[in-house]
Amino acid sequence: MNDRPPNYITPAGLKALRERYDQLFAVDRPKLVEVISWAAGNGDRSENGDYIYGRKKLREIDRELGHLSRRMKAAKVVDPATQADRDRVWFGATVTLVDEDDKERIVTLIGEDEADAGQGRISWRSPLARALKGATIGDVRRVELPAGPKEWEVLTISYPAG
Repeated sequence: MNDRPPNYITPAGLKALRERYDQLFAVDRPKLVEVISWAAGNGDRSENGDYIYGRKKLREIDRELGHLSRRMKAAKVVDPATQADRDRVWFGATVTLVDEDDKERIVTLIGEDEADAGQGRISWRSPLARALKGATIGDVRRVELPAGPKEWEVLTISYPAG
């Protein structure tokens, strides 16, 4: 039994995972295999830096390919443009918030593999996103943070055009 929540992802997020996988599989890995083959032909492998580093890098690429493959296989694509209930915060919503210090913040709730907090793209599983789930304009939501609780008011909710 798998207790892990679904791997929700936007169509753009799945495309980015696929592009990363394709780049590693079709370009980066073959180039590296070529370098390793060349380095292996240069004699003693125990002191051959190109060979040793190449093998290490190849293991890293193979590990990342496996991870990307599992994430894509588990992906459940959700297109925010098709969200029917646009008056509430759900996956794919872009939300303008204001905190108790009147500081505004804009966040978009997206998949874990797409998250970039510095760009305002937060995982739908993050504490803030979980607190915002189902909120409407004017709702105030309390979020427990390591520095202490913080309250956010929802100012706007938008979704991509569909």
